[in-house]
Amino acid sequence: MATHTSLTSILCFAVAALLGAVGQYLYKSGADAASGAWHSYVANPRLVGGVVCYIAVMILFVAAFKLGGSLTVLYPIYASTFIWAALIAWGVYGTPITATNVMGMGLLIAGMFLLGKQG
Repeated sequence: MATHTSLTSILCFAVAALLGAVGQYLYKSGADAASGAWHSYVANPRLVGGVVCYIAVMILFVAAFKLGGSLTVLYPIYASTFIWAALIAWGVYGTPITATNVMGMGLLIAGMFLLGKQG
């Protein structure tokens, strides 16, 4: 049985993908700033921000599914998190994005399109 996935559900997952990548960045930068003592994790605003991002991701997932979103359409969109994370790493850390990375991103986008194709 095919179900229609609304544009709102798709947008929820697109925003969730971006927030997931921001959460990954906050986890990395928070871990870099942590001393290793337990309080350096609990009182670390970047790590707390990462947790908040992931809570928001879960809320957006639930909202998208509540609107009737299809797993096969929505989860491939969330795979764009990897692209967002690469762009954040490039912008913040100067991590190069090579031609091979760009080809991988293109394949990821093509796979997202093909996996999400309804019908």
